[in-house]
Amino acid sequence: MNASEQAKGLELATKIASVVSLFKLAFPDARADLKPWHNDPDTREWIDPNSIDIGFHLPGWSPRFQSRSILVQIRFHKDPEEKKERLIGVEIVAFNHQGQAWRMSTIDDWQLVGSYQPVADVVDKLKQFCRQVFELFNP
Repeated sequence: MNASEQAKGLELATKIASVVSLFKLAFPDARADLKPWHNDPDTREWIDPNSIDIGFHLPGWSPRFQSRSILVQIRFHKDPEEKKERLIGVEIVAFNHQGQAWRMSTIDDWQLVGSYQPVADVVDKLKQFCRQVFELFNP
């Protein structure tokens, strides 16, 4: 779900802002988009209400990233007994002019898969970013 819609309280809004800051610290040229999903019926059916989704746009196509836009989805699981959500993983998907370029998921094995691969230092920074997101939401 769009990060702008999930920021319902001060604590969560602060964490979302921290996620944006962490990403921009690693990738200063990226521009954050707290509403990456359009508000139409076709898009709404694919939205996960248990996620915080933030888009990051690069200034044009980046050969280092092999993409121009990146979607970060921070996924949660709500435990009905504890009545609280816990972070279960971070998924990052990059897009270029042909569609999805690559994907990385911490839910799986932290491996990056796709037809186009970013350079090694970008992958390292993305993995570090994911570790920082875990520290932020699961201290």
